[in-house]
Amino acid sequence: MLPDVTGLDKRFDYLVPDGMAVSIGDVVRVPLHGRRVTGWVVDLDPDDEAVDPSKLQPLVAVVSAGPAPHIIELAEWASIRWAAGRLRPFLVTASPSVRVRSLPAANRSARQLVGPGPVGRAAGDLMDSGGGTLVLPPAVSPVEAIAAAAARGPALVVVPSVVRAGAMAAALRRRGLSVAVVPKQWANAAAGVDVVIGARAAAWAPCPGLSAVVVIDEHDEGQQEERAPTWHARDVLVERARRAGAVVLLTSPSPTVAGVDALAGRMGHVDAATSRSGWPIIDVIDRSDEEPWKTSLVTSALIRHLRDADHTVVCVLNATGRARILACRACKSLARCERCDAAVSLADDATLVCPRCAAVRNRVCLSCGGSSFANLRPGVTRLREELEAAAGRPVVAVTGRDDGPPEASGVYVGTEAVLHRVPRADVVAFLDIDRELLAPRYRASELTMALIAKAARLLGPRQRGGRLLLQTFLPDHAVLRAAVLADPARLLDPEREHRRLLSLPPSTALAAVSGTGRDALADALRAGGRADVGTSGEDYLVRSPDWTTLGEALIAAKRESGSKARIVVDPPRV
Repeated sequence: MLPDVTGLDKRFDYLVPDGMAVSIGDVVRVPLHGRRVTGWVVDLDPDDEAVDPSKLQPLVAVVSAGPAPHIIELAEWASIRWAAGRLRPFLVTASPSVRVRSLPAANRSARQLVGPGPVGRAAGDLMDSGGGTLVLPPAVSPVEAIAAAAARGPALVVVPSVVRAGAMAAALRRRGLSVAVVPKQWANAAAGVDVVIGARAAAWAPCPGLSAVVVIDEHDEGQQEERAPTWHARDVLVERARRAGAVVLLTSPSPTVAGVDALAGRMGHVDAATSRSGWPIIDVIDRSDEEPWKTSLVTSALIRHLRDADHTVVCVLNATGRARILACRACKSLARCERCDAAVSLADDATLVCPRCAAVRNRVCLSCGGSSFANLRPGVTRLREELEAAAGRPVVAVTGRDDGPPEASGVYVGTEAVLHRVPRADVVAFLDIDRELLAPRYRASELTMALIAKAARLLGPRQRGGRLLLQTFLPDHAVLRAAVLADPARLLDPEREHRRLLSLPPSTALAAVSGTGRDALADALRAGGRADVGTSGEDYLVRSPDWTTLGEALIAAKRESGSKARIVVDPPRV
């Protein structure tokens, strides 16, 4: 039995009382060190001659049904793949959120009352060839693809959010399919339905007779767990399907190299007309003839849309505050921190704040003592004022720190969080898309394409007439060309080759190590000789030829007492 106790990943032996029915995976209650705890049965009748049954304490009760034996085996694999070294985090995710004493009757129909359209046909053809990645435009629903998967047998579907899972479940029920939305309907899923669907945690949900796995928006960062162990639903499901002999279908408007390569490079597309109509009109605003240090982000092309009172306009800039980079108007030097020399930003209270060491000072130039600064890179707060002046109507600022829906307005400006919180838009403008394209991250191109796809989904299909404005000094960048041509898949080959040359995932395995105790852990990894250790700012990057070698090396590396080092396997934004 494995106790559900934080920090304790040790198995204990207990005696099953006569008349108590217990199965592997059941959640049970047991006595442990003077108290009663719950845990999971991970083995029955272990082959251990050192165990004397007469000295074992009995189980107190069977509390609930739990993960099936094959899920426990999958968790053992995942504990190495993501360097966890323990099963508990995965079994917690795989267990029902409420006690399940018994299962209802199975409810399977596998009826598809609506015939397959272009998406269903493309998905079916791809699954017939062994599965792969289906490139779906942002405004095209994947429901047909899910129905095509369910026609093969019980299907497990993972989407990036709970809200989308519920909406897709309703659409599938209208097609006559039986659906269980996890975690709330865990018992129904365990009993057997046509489709088990949910957010990231559904990768661990029960699905008896699994025949097909569908991952919607495999590129979305919501598919990866933020807390350690940082497992990715796509990778868990690819391994789960391999063990079950099920077919895997990934869908995405901007497929990733890792996702495509996980399924041997197999890809499918909908017809050209459906693909084109699923993207909005995209305008690349070329600013390469402008002087970047002297011009505003509020361009004339944007102003035309801002002043159209019938249009809802969303402006995106991933920079909070009033100013991100300042230059003294007197001596032209950049405003830097007196402690660590990093560029300082202007906060809403007009003080200068260092984003690296959090030092705060008054608005004074360290070089000449001047107090007047030029705003080279404005933040959302300052831009709201500029946009309001240009639009002649109220502008609402939205950032990730805000809670609840934004105020009703015709114009919004904010970080990418605004794309989640505004329900609909006629125009979305990325005021400085170069900030994303040139970000110091190896996945910058993929992340930028995903951001463009997210904005495109907010605008809806081409027939709605929405426009996506991309303001740039790099009009010929491959990502922008791919967006205009509605063909993100064209980025895959050059991106794959780029990563191969730099020994980056998926050609190698990568982890980031941060937090207290990271130095000692890095030294232990170097001594182990199974991983290369480099630096990334104050943190460490650990690289190995494959994920298993990396996981084993991280688990084996000795940590100092009290270490709080954080390990992120396959970091999304390094």
